[in-house]
Amino acid sequence: MQVIKLHDKYFKKFISEAQIQEAVARMATEMAVDLKEEQPIFIGILNGVFMFFADFMKKYPYPCEMSFIKLASYHGTSSSGNIKELIGLSQDIEGRTVVVLEDIIDTGNTLDELHKIFTAKKVKQFKIGTLFFKPEAYTKQYNIDYIGMEIPNEFIVGYGLDYDELGRNLPEVYQLHTHNMINLILFGKPGAGKGTQANFLKEKYNLVHISTGDVFRYNIKNGTDLGVLAKSYIDKGDLVPDEVTINMLQAEVEKNTEANGFIFDGFPRTTAQAEALDSYLASKNMIISGTIALEADDEILIKRLLERGKVSGRADDQDESKIRNRFDEYNQKTAPLINYYENQNKFYSVNGIGTIEEITGRLSAVIDEL
Repeated sequence: MQVIKLHDKYFKKFISEAQIQEAVARMATEMAVDLKEEQPIFIGILNGVFMFFADFMKKYPYPCEMSFIKLASYHGTSSSGNIKELIGLSQDIEGRTVVVLEDIIDTGNTLDELHKIFTAKKVKQFKIGTLFFKPEAYTKQYNIDYIGMEIPNEFIVGYGLDYDELGRNLPEVYQLHTHNMINLILFGKPGAGKGTQANFLKEKYNLVHISTGDVFRYNIKNGTDLGVLAKSYIDKGDLVPDEVTINMLQAEVEKNTEANGFIFDGFPRTTAQAEALDSYLASKNMIISGTIALEADDEILIKRLLERGKVSGRADDQDESKIRNRFDEYNQKTAPLINYYENQNKFYSVNGIGTIEEITGRLSAVIDEL
């Protein structure tokens, strides 16, 4: 999905240049059949119509005249409803066939003003053509004579249409991307600073941090059905099945339906878990945006963990052999996952050595590109 940013909002590609040109050509053909005996005056509504008007005029095959008027109705991404004629017609159009060309008609508020203008000028006949039409938003009774394509009631930019004056020059049309969700998987060996960085990233991007360890502890401590089930496996010394773990994560996602996205920490640990996570997210119309690994030299991490162990009291942070075993386990489990996400072009490696601020900056640079 191609996404662009204009001002503070994101827009996703919606209508291709080829689809637009096909609609323009069809409209020109339809009007040529109806109006070839009339020598009509085509009037474009500025500013948004300029691209459509130019392409249309190149495709209209019979003699005609052209002019422009300018009406204003938009501020930001919503119609203000206040219509003003800013630039009027200079030529006499009494008794002539007039076709007004619009780039887009949604509420139809401009049509009230247009009908007043051209009724007062005593034209022979008055027709309306619009490249884009939003039937869900239309509130008027006037007939629209020519429609290029009907579209949903979503804000669009491109091909003459703008968002606060940006986007008019785009040759295709983009739709407002209302929920630019970022879903991340954070990898890193013990001591790489995953937890610290996850806390910074969740605040900066307003994400929900889902740590598998925290989720397990919460469910077991609170005696949820999934917690009781997980504890039954743990008490027997068995691994908790993937299905139980993914169900816990699903419950966390579904608690936060309005989230801007999620950071998954400690899951997935296997390719099967990665496939299960992808399958679940797809059922919610979501995807993993990227997988980021905090990379650091083993010797630096060992030194860091031994120092941490003096403060935390954790036995596994005070024994170098145990630390190296944890690193070996991480390497064995992570290698297949790296391949899995590299095949999806979603794996990113980030230098995990430096100040907290420096590492956050490197992570942020990757996330901003996503």
